Amino acid sequence: MPIPVRRARSTTWRSLATAAVAALLAAFLAPTAAHAAPRESAPVYSYENAIRESVWVDTGLDGDSDGRRDRVAVDIVRPRELARQGRKIPVIMDASPYYSCCGRGNESQRKTYDADGHVVQMPLFYDNYFVPRGYAFVGVDLAGTNRSDGCVDVGGRSDIQSAKAVVDWLNGRAKAYTTRTGASTAKATWTNGRTGMIGKSWDGTIANGVAATGVKGLKTIVPISAISSWYDYYFAQGAPLYDSGPDWLSDYVDSPDARAKCAAVQRKLVDEAPRTGDWTSLWTERDYVKDAAKVKASVFLVHGMQDLNVRAKNFGQWWDALARNGVERKIWLSQTGHVDPFDFRRATWADTLHRWFDHELLGYDNGIDDEPMADIERHPDQWATSAVWPPRATAAATLRPGTGPQAGVGTLGLHRKSGTETFTDNPQSSETDWAAHIDESTPDKAGFVTKPLTRGLRLSGSSEVTVTATPTTSTAHLSAVLVDLGPDTIRNYAVSGEGITTLTDRTCWGPSTTGDSSCYKVTQANRADVDYTVLSRGWADLGNYASDQGVPLTPGRAYTITLDLAATDHIVPAGHRLALIVAGTDKDLIDPPSTTPTLTLDLSRTSARVPFVGGADAFARATAGSTPAPAASVLDGVRDPRAALRVPGESR
Repeated sequence: MPIPVRRARSTTWRSLATAAVAALLAAFLAPTAAHAAPRESAPVYSYENAIRESVWVDTGLDGDSDGRRDRVAVDIVRPRELARQGRKIPVIMDASPYYSCCGRGNESQRKTYDADGHVVQMPLFYDNYFVPRGYAFVGVDLAGTNRSDGCVDVGGRSDIQSAKAVVDWLNGRAKAYTTRTGASTAKATWTNGRTGMIGKSWDGTIANGVAATGVKGLKTIVPISAISSWYDYYFAQGAPLYDSGPDWLSDYVDSPDARAKCAAVQRKLVDEAPRTGDWTSLWTERDYVKDAAKVKASVFLVHGMQDLNVRAKNFGQWWDALARNGVERKIWLSQTGHVDPFDFRRATWADTLHRWFDHELLGYDNGIDDEPMADIERHPDQWATSAVWPPRATAAATLRPGTGPQAGVGTLGLHRKSGTETFTDNPQSSETDWAAHIDESTPDKAGFVTKPLTRGLRLSGSSEVTVTATPTTSTAHLSAVLVDLGPDTIRNYAVSGEGITTLTDRTCWGPSTTGDSSCYKVTQANRADVDYTVLSRGWADLGNYASDQGVPLTPGRAYTITLDLAATDHIVPAGHRLALIVAGTDKDLIDPPSTTPTLTLDLSRTSARVPFVGGADAFARATAGSTPAPAASVLDGVRDPRAALRVPGESR
């Protein structure tokens, strides 16, 4: 059950020592003398004349085994005026593997350099917007990418140390050099060391991983559509989510130099990430959730609830772990897929991010810590808030499936039922096929549905579905899906753009230079009118019923397994129905098993634990006196969702 934790502000949001630092920073950074403490940094420094420099930070590792310690390239943009005055400033940092190979943002921007090797174009709007406001922006090339030494190890020690070493350097604990191979050192005398990390997908994943080291000086992270455990990027309880592993991804982003030196790392990524889905020490190293207790930075998390690239389980388990450890948090949940908030709520995002960094890095008392913890998109461009997330009144209700008038068309309620349902895995069917035919008996799914609700019912948090199933073959994969049955207009997350359409007009977010424009194409919501909405999904290999090591199944034997479903926040309106679907392969979202099993569910030992605001009582009230279900018909939804590229965050 997710635990909503919000610290007492008087003792934990900012200590007295931090308040003193904030007062000093305010005095240094205010453009004019002021009697009252500032509440917002202003764009008073020149972006065109900003200092642009590069250093190479010693990571302390030799990942490429060339006999030299790896150095990672760090490109810096910072205000020249403050440097002349000797004023120390905070840092906003984005550590990425994509600055050269693939680009960042909706327009796939890459770093560009002048003849002296200094960065000209820094991707995204962060430098244009924040450098004039008194921040330094730092773009780090992960080890093995662009101008850095070492090897990409896909979320492992090398990836995380690439960025952690930079935070250490910014705080005077690591060495940097003015060139990639030279001996001339560089010191970060211009910064106070207070660092905020930001980034989408792999970049945000690095922010999670660095925060999980507990490194001093990292004050806040803003992970967007980020991974919290790399196992859960590639597998769902043993079921493969992609047809490749981390070795493919490493090779995709490696620099030519890294490809020539990193065969041993590539081999490890193959050997220790078996396609069986078994948990290994490689995945333990890349699991940041287990180290949530070490996180000292505040966290502003953003995720699309329909993200089928970095699937939403990643944010849910990270959020819950941070809550258990009392980490100060804020969250935005959109209806999009794998999309940056700059492209689905641009003006509000820039303003909120500005105030977040002003509060966390400059110490300004601007009230953002008194605002609701969560912003949730209910309909395209329509947002609601929650004081805490999940709401304090949230409690899990155990829902029980029952048989209905037709095979595979059952009921869903609070009371345990007996009976069985049977379905045969069809790798050509997806969750959209199952939902569209929820009121029909089809051979590839078992569906269980409430009657139309008499009042709205809000789900908030992570669900789980326990299934007892008897297979006919030695392998079987399972899918469990929660669906809101009823008409709605949602973001069309299943098409290119994943909920947005990119237009031709541009808006600008800070000053520009000849080589670095702050102007980006406008986007708008891509809407779809649907008869149903998939709320949450989970998958598993039934062979992992007893542990994280899969085993062959014995045909004819019953097995019980609990599937973890992705976190969400959704209101099922009055008049709609809530459905639970249990089936086999979810086409294009998990790989099929090696056999084609038929599975028989024991309904007396099958259930779903769903977090409702108001708990089981709210469910009982919403389903009391329900009217009969509508006549069976084929329902319309989004097209079949496709697994995104095997690249977390290459575009958008």
